[in-house]
Amino acid sequence: MNALDQLMQDYLDRFLEGNRAAADFADQLTRCGAGWMPLVDHCTVRTLDVDARSRQFIDLGFCFDEKIGILEFDHWWAKVFRKPGYPALFIDQAYEGERGEKSLIPKWVKAHGDQCFHHIAIQVEEIDAAIEAIGKRGFKVAGQVVGDPGTDLRQVFTEPEIKDGEVFTVLELIERHHGYEGFLPPQADGLMESTRR
Repeated sequence: MNALDQLMQDYLDRFLEGNRAAADFADQLTRCGAGWMPLVDHCTVRTLDVDARSRQFIDLGFCFDEKIGILEFDHWWAKVFRKPGYPALFIDQAYEGERGEKSLIPKWVKAHGDQCFHHIAIQVEEIDAAIEAIGKRGFKVAGQVVGDPGTDLRQVFTEPEIKDGEVFTVLELIERHHGYEGFLPPQADGLMESTRR
C-alpha cells in the first residue's frame, strides 16, 4: 500500500471508531463485498459508432479524455469520456471491415441496441474479498481476475445476465491502486473475451 493509500486508510479507520452510523454503513458495505469506499468506476456503452453515440454525453458536459486517447485492441476500439462528479464513460465499437469481424460488439448492439450500459464497474478495495462475498450470495465471475496483485489495475466480470438467449449485462469488479485512472488494453481485451459464448 502506498503512502497516500495508507494515510487515507488510517483516517478512515479513526473516523469509523468515532462514528457509529458510519461504522454500521461500512460494515454493511464490507459484507456485500464493496468495501468502505465503493465507487462506480465507469459505465460502458457498446455502439456501432463511438463518435455519433458520444454526442449525447458531450452535450451533457462529458469531455473526451485526451490523456488516455483512443484505446485500440485487436478487433475493437474505445474512447473514454469524463465529467467531474460522474463515473467515467467508456464507449466502444468494433473496427470496420475484416479487422472487426471477430468482435463481440456488433452482435451485442444488434441484440440490445446502444441506449443502455453493457456493464458498470464497481471499484472495490480488495477484488478477491469482493469475489468471495458475491459468491456467497450465488454470483460467479466469468474467468479469472485480469491483473496481478499489487499492480495498478485488477478487473473481473461477473457471469453475464442473459436476455432473449443473448449475453446481456455484466457487473465488473475493479481494484485500482497508486491513483491509476486508465484502462490497460490487454486487460480490457481479456475482460471482453471472458463473456464470449
